[in-house]
Amino acid sequence: MDKFQEMRVFSAVVDAGSFVAAAASLPASKAAVSRYVSELEQRLGVRLLHRTTRKLSLTEEGEVFYSRCREILLSIEASEAEISTRAGSASGLLKISVPLSFGVKHLAQLWASFMTAHPQVFLDVNLSDRAVDLVDEGFDLAIRIARLPDSSLISRKIASTRLVLCASPRYLRRRGKPRDPAALREHDVIAYTLLAMGDQWSFEGPDGSVSVKVAPKLRSNNGDTCITAALSGGGIILQPTFLVSEHIAAGTLVELLPRFRSIELGIFALYPSRKFVAPKVRLLIDHVSKAFANAEWLTAD
Repeated sequence: MDKFQEMRVFSAVVDAGSFVAAAASLPASKAAVSRYVSELEQRLGVRLLHRTTRKLSLTEEGEVFYSRCREILLSIEASEAEISTRAGSASGLLKISVPLSFGVKHLAQLWASFMTAHPQVFLDVNLSDRAVDLVDEGFDLAIRIARLPDSSLISRKIASTRLVLCASPRYLRRRGKPRDPAALREHDVIAYTLLAMGDQWSFEGPDGSVSVKVAPKLRSNNGDTCITAALSGGGIILQPTFLVSEHIAAGTLVELLPRFRSIELGIFALYPSRKFVAPKVRLLIDHVSKAFANAEWLTAD
């Protein structure tokens, strides 16, 4: 007897609540369904179902076996669907949410090559640093930069970055370099409004963790605005390497307190907790991951 078919029939009986209803859903004859269950019980040597003229109910052994059957059957269904999905072509509208500065500086240049490789995909890219609700707002995918991904979503880490303390040479000639994180209280600070740790800036130094409460002279919810203000001599910023590494390499910004490293952030691709991932979503994540595999800002010191 086919063990898979036995599990399938037995689960159908339990789900339907009767042999007749199970026979209709399979489809099969009532006699065939009854025979499958009886032969399964004989082979296992236990009774799986209590049978009365009015209803069926699971025995204790039946509950355990049913639970395992459902796990196996769902796993098989998922495996078959995943293979079918991978074999399918990418097509349709792909709605994506990406952070504003990161989206303009590092993602915008990737869209054309992706569309060339997958001409049946149409992109709708929304740039915002707001954490959108993927399900309620109809997004297929979001790129987010955070210490940890949203636990309610499926995530894949595609790169990482770290926050760097820096200022322009013009500002440093005027105000000097801070000696340690505590000295930031005496300096002009330009803060990113959406920074998770707020005004309590944290660092790992030679002697352990250090935290300082800063008093920003300027706040903005846009990283590029913070950087432009810093380049103009406005103050000290704490910004990710993907935005400041080029300026540091060019000497227009100077990294401060390199022995005190701030937090590292992951760059995650997030998508709703669905059973299967559409080819267009999977292929875009692969495309972005490949592009960032050797990004210069990944190794910025």
